[in-house]
Amino acid sequence: MSEFDRNRRLTGQSRARTGAKNTKSRNSSSRTGSSSHRSSSTARRSTHSSHSPGRQAHGHGGSHNKRKNPYGYRGSSGNWWMILVFLVAAVAAVSIIAGIKGKNGAKEPESSIEETTVPPTELKKEVKVDGINITGMSLDAAKGEILKAYPWAMKVTYENETYEIANLMEHKIDLLLSEIYSGSEPKESYKLNTEGLEELVSVQAAAVAKKWDKEPKNGSISDFDKSANQFTFSGAENGLQVDQEKLIADINSALKKKQFDSVIQASVLEVEPEFNEATAREKYTTISTFTTNTTANSKRNTNVRLSCEAINGTVLKPGEEFSFNEVVGERTEEKGYQAAAAYSNGEVVQEIGGGVCQVSTTLYNAVIRSGLKTTVRRSHTYEPSYVTPGQDATVSYGGPDYKFVNNSNTAIGIRASYSDQVCTVSIYGIPILEEGVKYSLKSTKIKDTDIPAPTYEEDPTLQLEEQREKSKGSQGSYWETRLIITKDGEVVSDEVDHNTTYKGHAPVILRNTSGVVIPPEETSVPESTVVPSEGAADGLVPTEGSGTTTPGQGESRPSEGNRPQETTAPTAAETTQAPNPNGPGYQTPGSAESVSGPGTPQDSGQLPDAPVVVPSPLTGVNGP
Repeated sequence: MSEFDRNRRLTGQSRARTGAKNTKSRNSSSRTGSSSHRSSSTARRSTHSSHSPGRQAHGHGGSHNKRKNPYGYRGSSGNWWMILVFLVAAVAAVSIIAGIKGKNGAKEPESSIEETTVPPTELKKEVKVDGINITGMSLDAAKGEILKAYPWAMKVTYENETYEIANLMEHKIDLLLSEIYSGSEPKESYKLNTEGLEELVSVQAAAVAKKWDKEPKNGSISDFDKSANQFTFSGAENGLQVDQEKLIADINSALKKKQFDSVIQASVLEVEPEFNEATAREKYTTISTFTTNTTANSKRNTNVRLSCEAINGTVLKPGEEFSFNEVVGERTEEKGYQAAAAYSNGEVVQEIGGGVCQVSTTLYNAVIRSGLKTTVRRSHTYEPSYVTPGQDATVSYGGPDYKFVNNSNTAIGIRASYSDQVCTVSIYGIPILEEGVKYSLKSTKIKDTDIPAPTYEEDPTLQLEEQREKSKGSQGSYWETRLIITKDGEVVSDEVDHNTTYKGHAPVILRNTSGVVIPPEETSVPESTVVPSEGAADGLVPTEGSGTTTPGQGESRPSEGNRPQETTAPTAAETTQAPNPNGPGYQTPGSAESVSGPGTPQDSGQLPDAPVVVPSPLTGVNGP
């Protein structure tokens, strides 16, 4: 056998062994490889036998020829491995692609199913809807044909006004056409169904009523005649009411007849008010009154009188809100207001309009007792002396305000007056509370708080390091105010309306730390005063036994002998303080009873212990 044949057989043997190693899973290939291996071995042994004399020399020569074989024995084996790897990679790639196609193929039936559910563009079978032939039409064309035969233009009219009823049949037509064009075999004839629209018809009838209904107006006060000092009355007005039951019946009738372009005339009835002007004059009365006492300070009393005149005769319609600062306006010298004691940042100062807080406080108590709802209210920083602590309402133009809303169904009026050191505010209207029901406030001091740390003032007339007490100061206090509701004299409700914390006054100590003593005749020593309560800062200096209102009994007034007297400077009077009441009305932290114009100081509420507020649902008090 030639050298070429022998190399070819050896190559076949090597390929067989390689194939057996890489294709064990393929039994047929393995068996073929083994057969080739045995055949090659037999041939090799035969060759060895025929050439045994030169075996060793031939062996070396064979090895040498393998390396230099022009057919690349070793190179052929290496290329085979590369080809095999490439084939395996190709098979894997083909498998992946086949898998992806398989997945995509699994989705194809779904898309094909969806396509079969798409309604045909035209009907092949003859189909009629209420006699309208839609054979050969697409769904949109069929809808257009039906709407052409049954146009929707239903409307309701009243006098010269019109209300267009929403299309109640369009959805019904869409449902019917969806059934016809569903893909299944349609029937030959269909009818438009106008049933099951009762709820939609009622909604449309209510919308029509909202457009034209008008509440009747009872006879009531409408204005105030200042010259006659009395309220004027206006006559009652009838209201209007759409007959919704008849309208619903008319719409349903038009639907049943398939008269979708009907014009329906609304039936609107006149509604009489509860009472006319004459009856109103009989029903209107003073439904609440509250009184507080002022001092003999003429300037302060002037301010009280002017603010009373400003709110007197105010008429509030149902739902309207009253604002003290808006109605009274800015307190200025041009309006006649005068400088009187007021608090500004905790200090007693002379302010234009000082004292008007007594009017807002008196109004607040009248409002509570009438049953009206307070919306905004704040207490003073320090205890008031002209009303029970916890029942005050401070105001300052550009600052704290007092507001309430007319929550009744008729107009109400405010009467306010000042005379002979008495401030009175009344609410005039038709009773809001049920007969026998009364509202009042009851305040109780829960505890006193510590006297604040002392403040110091320099007095060069004192000896060095000498100290002298100018004012003792006072404790603060914490008050609880309850809204008491009674019926026929019996308590039916006793709920906490709000809690209030009032500040105490710091003691004032005079001292000389300048290092120099000036004889008293060479300097003017400030007049010794005691820091008064907030009420006193309004010009009211309480005296022992003065007639401040007892809890829940605001209408009391002091006897002549116990009335506070006018003083040029507040006299010593220890008062306690109470928390800031947030009763029927909003209360914001910090307060000041100062009435001022632009640039005038006022208590901005920058106090360390802001009032604590507990809103009451009965009086509508808002939280801070």
